[in-house]
Amino acid sequence: MDTPNPKKKDFDFAAGELLLVNKPYKWTSFDVVGKIRNSFKPLKLKVGHAGTLDPLATGLLIICTGKMTKQIDTFQAEEKEYTGTLILGATTPSYDMETEPDEKFDTSHITDEQIRAACAQFTGDIQQYPPAHSAIKIDGERLYEKARRGEEVELRLRNVTITEFEITRIELPEVDFRVVCSKGTYIRSLVNDFGKALNSGAYLSKLRRTRSGNYKVADAWEVMELVGTIRELKAQTEA
Repeated sequence: MDTPNPKKKDFDFAAGELLLVNKPYKWTSFDVVGKIRNSFKPLKLKVGHAGTLDPLATGLLIICTGKMTKQIDTFQAEEKEYTGTLILGATTPSYDMETEPDEKFDTSHITDEQIRAACAQFTGDIQQYPPAHSAIKIDGERLYEKARRGEEVELRLRNVTITEFEITRIELPEVDFRVVCSKGTYIRSLVNDFGKALNSGAYLSKLRRTRSGNYKVADAWEVMELVGTIRELKAQTEA
């Protein structure tokens, strides 16, 4: 699949465009879609994204407009690459920094060699439970809505594939990593399971999607840069 020129100026949004966007920290994926959709007003145009990023994650979000939205499932199924940082020695209910640590663990027994070696058991076809604080729907309601009310939810194992899992920096309690994985992989769950494998605990502190299929965040628009370009093009059309 050819990668589009992310900064071209001859867009045809109604016919369908694929836009690469760098999702900002604390924005939801829907926030990004809404901001771009609003920039087209009063034109009513279909806009959707291919693969949700958690609010605390940043990086590549594929946005489709017009007829290109019919291909969202195809883009969503592509392999993903992430970089991130985990905190070793504690856990949180959400498996990331959305919630406060609820348990602390000793890390004095853990060596750099053990941290690197633990990656091997999470490489290949594995099973993982999604976080209770996730957007998966059960009985028509998202899990995080139930979790925030303190309700118990039945989590079901999911089959995912981790193609690459490498440690890029160790400065305890921080550990940096890079992961290449299949659609549907929860990096928060991977981090939580990784902590358990070291007889400790871990939670995600930073996450960035760097690639989806052949599309890279290095080629992405900043949200407001793209919105400004859309408004300029619209003004030129109306002039």
